[in-house]
Amino acid sequence: MCDGSELLEGLKQRLSCRIDEEKTKLHSLSKDIWSHPELAYEERKAHDRLVEFFRLEEGWNVDSHFKLETAFRATWGAGGSEQRDVVNVGFLCEYDALPGIGHACGHNLIAEVGAAAALGLKAVLENTNNLPVRVTVLGTPAEEDGGGKIDMIREGAFEGLDVVFMAHPSKEDAIYLPCLANHDVTIKYHGKASHASAYPWEGINALDAAVLCYNNLSVVHGEQLISSILMCIIKHGGMKPNIIPAYTELEYYLRTPSRSELSVLKVKAEKCFRSAAVATGCEVSQHNVVMFTGTLYMRNGKTLGMDFTDENLLSNESGSTDFGNVTFVVPGIHPYFYIGSNVLNHTEEYTVAAGDERAQFFTLRTAKALAMTGPGCAAVPRAAAESEAGVH
Repeated sequence: MCDGSELLEGLKQRLSCRIDEEKTKLHSLSKDIWSHPELAYEERKAHDRLVEFFRLEEGWNVDSHFKLETAFRATWGAGGSEQRDVVNVGFLCEYDALPGIGHACGHNLIAEVGAAAALGLKAVLENTNNLPVRVTVLGTPAEEDGGGKIDMIREGAFEGLDVVFMAHPSKEDAIYLPCLANHDVTIKYHGKASHASAYPWEGINALDAAVLCYNNLSVVHGEQLISSILMCIIKHGGMKPNIIPAYTELEYYLRTPSRSELSVLKVKAEKCFRSAAVATGCEVSQHNVVMFTGTLYMRNGKTLGMDFTDENLLSNESGSTDFGNVTFVVPGIHPYFYIGSNVLNHTEEYTVAAGDERAQFFTLRTAKALAMTGPGCAAVPRAAAESEAGVH
């Protein structure tokens, strides 16, 4: 007769074996998504491929186009006659790519990890004594642009989930990497067109407003906001040099280490947006684009051979993720995993690495660690899990 620890190790072994049994299909899933990169909210092939994957797996209920056109939900339930008695463990898949360079952030591997972890956890749950756990996989589009998870939060897609897991490719294995508070905003200036040499005084130059806005905010940032990061492009600067531009558009990313600092930066930015309009006589419009289990995960990862980076040596990350928004409504973890390469993401080299077969070992190892963490969450009182909501 084995004790509890021996039983748990046996379950973990079964989980790992199940993922290994499916490695060919999982690799094919990842490769198909990698081979057909699609931008935010346009991930139709990836959506269909993932929906097909789960529909072909026994026991899964699949909702295609769940809440959003390119989102999906796959669920498998075990035990618990009353819904309130079931702990709902969620795994998130991302699958959007970057313009021009494809899957340079490895979202094809995120999709594979989510799918693999769900299969592994299901395998152990269906062989236990009706442990009241439900497994849910959510396909979450548009992480790179637009904040698809935020849209799904608004639509109630995360209601009923008790904990969520997602893992992101990186240069190292880490429980977390520091992320920044992020605010995306598009600024539009409306002026009046006129012939630029014959009667320029009849026009109101929207490009002047855009340039003033850019310069003013650059000065404010350089002098006062050392810890913040501003990124900007002028998406529309006019039609022809001999026509006074009647319309211009800038897109800003405002990023800071904390939400409180972001609030300060937003106030300063909005003053710059408005002052440029006042100075030039343009109209301005602003369009905002809203964007406990860590120790257990680390313990499981170490048993699989992961070498976690010391917190003091973590990469100096300067990205943002809409997973942070999810943790304000459902507790969860977002670890990072090494894929066999030290190249930087959002580069052409990382695109290659994300599609390389060498990434498969590390991807499936991460899926195993996530899946192993799921049963531990099921044993924790819900109140304790809720106490960690918002931590990311």
